Amino acid sequence: MKKFIEKLHFITHDIDQLTHTEQAQIACEAGAKWIQYRCLTKNDDELLEDINVIAEICDDWGATLIVTDHIHLNGKADIQGFHIEDMDADFTKLRAQLGEAVTIGGSSNTVEGLIRLAKEGADYAGFGPFRETTTKPNNAPHIGIEGYKKAMATLNQNGITLPVLAVGGVTSDDIEAIMETGVFGIAASAAINQAEDMREAYLTFYDKIM
Repeated sequence: MKKFIEKLHFITHDIDQLTHTEQAQIACEAGAKWIQYRCLTKNDDELLEDINVIAEICDDWGATLIVTDHIHLNGKADIQGFHIEDMDADFTKLRAQLGEAVTIGGSSNTVEGLIRLAKEGADYAGFGPFRETTTKPNNAPHIGIEGYKKAMATLNQNGITLPVLAVGGVTSDDIEAIMETGVFGIAASAAINQAEDMREAYLTFYDKIM
């Protein structure tokens, strides 16, 4: 089942200046059609409290709500899908568990990982890090522009059409060059929610991607 995947994924994050719900509200008011709720610090009751509010915001503005991990919450709130950060997760089993209607995205830092995600039925993949990021620190090599070009060429040569989103340290100044590599879109967090004007930052990303 082919899913709608937005080209700009906004990812909420634990930050001091704005709650997850405030981030979602501002992004949706700016035109966001894809909100990924990423919170790994709360218990289930707290998560559901956030998710239920964000789901209402997304419903009001016509946005898709994706939750990072926490697949045990499937069916307990109005969640359209899940983004799985575990790069070793078995997506064939996840699909069987969650069903065809649920959008499932994965993460990878290698072309081989992207190919596996495509074969196992992921609906999209976040591919990074583009450069150093403090939002989701890891020790993987930075992919950079040339890395995206090579990855997309390899996927095309293998007939793989998985929507790939650049993620990890992307700024608005990087967007044009990244999109020219052939990636489907971009996922962003800190460059938007930690900007002086979050709404303006989102609009800048959106205008450059679209």
